[in-house]
This record gives sequence, structure tokens and C-alpha cells, in this order.
Amino acid sequence: MASDSPVRVPVPPFTRETAVWKVRMAEDAWNTRDPERVSLAYTVDSKWRNRSEFITGREQIVHFLTRKWAKELDYRLIKELWATEGSRISVRFAYEWHDDSGNWFRSYGNENWAFDENGLMVVRIASINDLPIRDTDRKFFWTMGRRPDDHPGLDDLSL
Repeated sequence: MASDSPVRVPVPPFTRETAVWKVRMAEDAWNTRDPERVSLAYTVDSKWRNRSEFITGREQIVHFLTRKWAKELDYRLIKELWATEGSRISVRFAYEWHDDSGNWFRSYGNENWAFDENGLMVVRIASINDLPIRDTDRKFFWTMGRRPDDHPGLDDLSL
């Protein structure tokens, strides 16, 4: 990779602490729902599998996220570290959203990430399932944007 490539700390090899930090940074970025900002955490030729879609590169990432957040309204996400070793991180996550008819969903999943030496994500493999929920079953109520530090995590919410 070119020496003028941006560095996104923390960089591998990850410790448990730096992996937790990287996961929270990813959660924070995704909760902005800003496709351009989110795309900057990935290499220009990053490869994704998101459900049954295969995406390559930042331009396709931006198009995918723009389409995603046009459909998944009031999106709120929590990610937690599952495991880490070297330049790889595995996370589990849940997010809540509603469609344009007001139907609420909680989406659950796992992601496997691989990073380059500059801390940019090279590979993202996501497996996700959607569960319809009632409005009264929602658990993510913070104001749009970054999840407050004192908001319960997935384990605390029994998710």
C-alpha cells in the first residue's frame, strides 16, 4: 500500500482493548448514517459480502449505504466485540429501524473484518437476520447519532 495512505488508528495487531475501541469507532460512524464518512474506514478496493450482496470499493459502499439508509429509517446500531486476533476482528451487532410504513424491525448479525497495516478495513463479511418487532418491543431509544456511553449494550439488553 502506498506510503501516503491514510492511517486509521488503532492499527493491527489488535489487543482486546484496541479492538473494542475500533468496534466502537465503527458503531459511531455507522450511527451517523453518512455513507461518505463510513466509506473512509475501508480501503479503496475493500470487498464486502452483506447478506447476499457482494460489494467492491468505496464507491459501491457509498451507493449501498445510501440505499440502505433510505429504506432503514431511524436506524440505531449497537456493535460489540466477539473476538480478535492479529489483524482480524469479529463482532456481533443489533440495530433497530422502521420502514416507510412504520413497521419496526430489529436486525441481528455477525461481521468478520480484516484490516490492512494502516487500520483500514480490507474485508467485511456480514450475516444479518431481520426480526419484525412491535414499537413497544424497541430497546434503542437514544437521540439519533452516537449511542450514549451510559446506554446498555447488547449483553445488558439480553440481545
